[in-house]
Amino acid sequence: MAPTVVDVSVEATSPPPTPTEENTPPHPPPSENAPKEKRRQRLLCRIQRMSSSPSLPQAGRSRSSSAPYGSRTNLSCVSLSPTPPFASASASSGSVTPGYFSSGRGSPSNTPGHEFSPIGGIGSPLAPRRTAGMSATALTPTTACLPADVTVLRSKPRTTPKNLYDFWTALPQEVRVQIFSYLEPKELVRVSRVNKEFHKFCFDGQLWTSFDASKFYNQIPAHSMANIIASAGPFIKDLNLRGCLQLEHYQRAEILVTACKNLVNASLEGCRNFQHSTLHDLIRSNNRLVNLNLTSMTAVTNSTCKVISRHCPRLETLNVSWCKQMDAKGVKMIILGCPNLKELRASEIKGFDSIEVAKTIFETNRLERLVLSGCAELTDDALKTMMHGLQPDIDILTDRPIVPPRNLRHLDLSRCSQLTDRGVKALGYLTPKLEGLQLNRCTELTDMALTPIIASTPRLTHLELEDLPEITNDLFSKHLANAPCASKLQHLSVSYCENLGNAGLIPVMKNCVSLCSVDMDNTRIGDLVLAEAATMIRARSVRTSARDQSPRVGLKLMVFDCNLITSAGIREVLSWNSVVKHASTSLPTYPSEIIGLKCYFGWQQTVDQHTQRVLRGDYAAAVRLERKWADYLQAVEEAGAVGAGFRRRRRRAREAQLLHAHEEGGGIGGFGRRRARTMAASCVIM
Repeated sequence: MAPTVVDVSVEATSPPPTPTEENTPPHPPPSENAPKEKRRQRLLCRIQRMSSSPSLPQAGRSRSSSAPYGSRTNLSCVSLSPTPPFASASASSGSVTPGYFSSGRGSPSNTPGHEFSPIGGIGSPLAPRRTAGMSATALTPTTACLPADVTVLRSKPRTTPKNLYDFWTALPQEVRVQIFSYLEPKELVRVSRVNKEFHKFCFDGQLWTSFDASKFYNQIPAHSMANIIASAGPFIKDLNLRGCLQLEHYQRAEILVTACKNLVNASLEGCRNFQHSTLHDLIRSNNRLVNLNLTSMTAVTNSTCKVISRHCPRLETLNVSWCKQMDAKGVKMIILGCPNLKELRASEIKGFDSIEVAKTIFETNRLERLVLSGCAELTDDALKTMMHGLQPDIDILTDRPIVPPRNLRHLDLSRCSQLTDRGVKALGYLTPKLEGLQLNRCTELTDMALTPIIASTPRLTHLELEDLPEITNDLFSKHLANAPCASKLQHLSVSYCENLGNAGLIPVMKNCVSLCSVDMDNTRIGDLVLAEAATMIRARSVRTSARDQSPRVGLKLMVFDCNLITSAGIREVLSWNSVVKHASTSLPTYPSEIIGLKCYFGWQQTVDQHTQRVLRGDYAAAVRLERKWADYLQAVEEAGAVGAGFRRRRRRAREAQLLHAHEEGGGIGGFGRRRARTMAASCVIM
C-alpha cells in the first residue's frame, strides 16, 4: 500500500487584498482524504511553527507592502521534529533561518498561500489544504520562498590579517651563513635553486674556504663547478681537484687561475690534461702555498719545478710522484728554493743516481719525510751521500762518519732494486729520529744491513720488510726483540720472507707489546706464534665488567698462505676473543681488546662471523659458533680416516657441516638463518 503524502506549504501573512485581487475568483478547496484520518492526525500533531529568523531584519531589505502586522512581514516554516504540538506554538511569531532559503529568486509577494481548517480531534483550528496552482517545489516543507524584491546579504566575518614573523630575515647574516655551512657541496648546489637569496648564500665565499671536488665532481655539471670556483675563488684556501676532469678544458682552467689567489693547500692529482702555462700561472698567483700535490700530472716538468722554487717560499710538502716529464734536477731546484720544505714524495722519478742531487739533500738536511719508492736508478753511492756526504771524517774507534744526524722521520726506499747492504747500512746511527722505514722488495738486503738501523732508532714504530728472502730469524730474535724500539713498535710487515718461522717471531710477540698489526703472509710461522699473540693481548689489555661495552680490535694478524697454521691456532685466537671469566666473589669480566685475524680463505668466513658477534657483545653466540666449527673440523678429520665405520663417520661429518653452516649463517641470536641449503636430489625425468 502506497504511503500517504502530506502536502504542507508555508504561509506568508500579507496586508488586505487590493482591488485587483478581490476580482480574482477563489481557488477551489483541495479534496480531503477521508481514509487514514488517524495517521494524518498523528503526523500533524508533530508540526510546529518555528520562530522567525533574527537575521532577516539585518539583511537590509525593505518591509513588504503586504505585511498585515504594521508593515512587518511574518514568514514562517514548519518542522517535523518531535516537539510539542502545533497548537501550542501557533501564537508565537515564526521565523525562517538563512539555511532554509533557496538559491533562486523569491516568488512574488501576492502568491496565494495555504489555509488551515480545523481537523477533528486536534486542538488546533488550522489544517493543511492544497491550494490550486502551487508548484511542487513551493510545497517543499523545508524551504520558504522570499519575495522577488528581497536580496539577502550575508555579513562576512571580519578577519584581521596576521602579522607573520619572518624568522629567516630576522636572523643575523653570520647565523644564516653558519646554517648553510652544515650542507655538503652537492646539497648547496641544489639549495641554490630555491630563490635568489638562497643562491646568494649558497655561493658565499665563507662556505667554500675548503673546496674538495674529489667527492662530488662527477655528480654536478662542469659549468656549476666553474661557477662555484668563480664565485668562491678568492675565499678558497684548501683546493682538492683530485681526478676532476671537468676543469681540464682550458677555459675552465683559466677561471681557476683567475679566481683562486689565496690557496694554501692545493691538490691537482690526476689532472693529466692541464696545460703548462695554466699550471705555471696558478703557481705564480699563489705564493702562500704550503702543501702542493702534483701527482701524475704530465704538465709537470723541470720548468715547473723552477717556478715552484721561485714563487712558493712557504712550501712544506710537495708530491711529484709519477711525473714522467721531470727528473731529479727539478727536485734539486725545489730543495734549494724552498727553505721550509719538510716532506718530499718523488716516487718513480728518474735521475736519483746523481751525486749532486744527493749532496744537496745532505747539505740542506731539512727533509723529515722522503719517499723514493720505485726509483730504480738510486744507487748505494747516492744513498750514502745523502746520509753522510762526500768523504766525511771517520771515527777511528767506531768506524762511523762524523756528521750531524739526519732529521729524517720517515724513509721509503721500496723497490729500489740497486740498493745493497753497503748503501742501506749507512742509515745506521745517523737517523735517530726515524719512525718509519720501508725497504720492501730490496731483495739484496741481508741481516747485516738492518742490524745497525734497528739498534740506533729508538723511535721506530713502522717497519716494512716485505719480500726480503735473505733475512733470517736471528735479525728478529736477537736484534729486533731486544732493540730500543721494541716497546714502541706498532706495525711490522715481513710477508714473503720465506726464511722466517716461529724462532724469529715468537720473541717479537713477547717483547713488542705495542704491536697493532703484523703481516706474516707466506712465512713459515705456526700455531705457536698465534698463541703467543693471544697471550700478549691477554697480558696488556684490561678486562672490564661492563656488559654493554664493546671490545675493540687491538691487533691485526695477516697469516694468509702460511702452511703451518692449523685450526688449533685459529681456535686459540677465537677462544681468547670470546672468553668470559666468571669469579665467585665479583662480577663476570669481558675482554676489552681482541685480535682481528685474516687467514686461509676456507676458514675466513667463520672467523669473520665470530669476530662480528664478539664486537656486538654476543659472546654466547660466538662460543657456540666456535664449538660447532670445532665439531665440524673433527668430524671431517675422522671422515677422512680409512677402516671400519667409514660411512658412519662420513654421515657425522655431513651432519656437523650442516649444523656449522646453520650457526655460521646466524642461528639463534645471530644475524638470522641463511637461505636453506638444497640437498642433492635425483632428477625426476632423467
